[in-house]
Amino acid sequence: MYLRVEKNLAPNTVDAYKRDITRYLDFTGKDSDPDTVETAQIQAYIRGLSDAHLKPTSIRRNLSVIRAFHAYLVDEGAAATNPSELVDMPKMPKHLPDVLSVDEIDTLLSVIDTSKPAGLRDRAMLELLYSTGLRVSEMTSLTMLDILEGKEWLRVTGKGSKERIVPLGNEAVKWLERYINESRETFIKKGKNTDHLFLNYRGNAISRKGVWMFVKRYAADCGMEKRISPHTLRHSFATHLLEGGADLRAVQQMLGHADISTTQIYTHLDKTYLKEIHREYHPRW
Repeated sequence: MYLRVEKNLAPNTVDAYKRDITRYLDFTGKDSDPDTVETAQIQAYIRGLSDAHLKPTSIRRNLSVIRAFHAYLVDEGAAATNPSELVDMPKMPKHLPDVLSVDEIDTLLSVIDTSKPAGLRDRAMLELLYSTGLRVSEMTSLTMLDILEGKEWLRVTGKGSKERIVPLGNEAVKWLERYINESRETFIKKGKNTDHLFLNYRGNAISRKGVWMFVKRYAADCGMEKRISPHTLRHSFATHLLEGGADLRAVQQMLGHADISTTQIYTHLDKTYLKEIHREYHPRW
């Protein structure tokens, strides 16, 4: 309740934090006094996460949760000090996300069989992800009420339950209209009304895992060698906008980034693109 109300965190984030803190308490001993935990114990726990091959982002999140937990205990008078303050945050390796070219996007979309209800739904979802740069969790949370002004705008609830309005391109509008008019009703079970936009065969909102699985399947169907996920379409959206000359602040707003430094990684991707153009067309290469 504290995380959801006081910190205004999204339900998925709250669930992840619960898992992290439960695992940490299992390590330190659930029955032990939190006030007796020492910095060395936390350092050992973080090393253990690294040895277990958790991703650096997951390890950093775990430490952030531990810091917040001990800070909360201090604030509530349940502990005198915060032993996690002296634990260094693991550094993130610098890497650029995978991005699909425009031709690769077209190839991926072309393998979807839109003669079937599921294919029409999937095409609409992928067109929407690429047109808007939404996180997959944002897309699976969309309802019919989030489609605004002739299907040309979406109301999106992002991280921290923050709302933003994003535009839809013509292709995305076309496929979204086809899905709603020709396919969506086939997923609604008799006597079960729902406002969720994208549905599975049980009539429930499609899950993030479901989207991830069919993106992988379509990538395999078209022989794509890159390791892609729904988030790859988000990366491609941002990169292609910047390649076309879009303003960084506008891209930040559409992506729902709180800090523009998060958006700036795509300027590095844009430089990679410029280097490729230079290599291909400059006579002195």
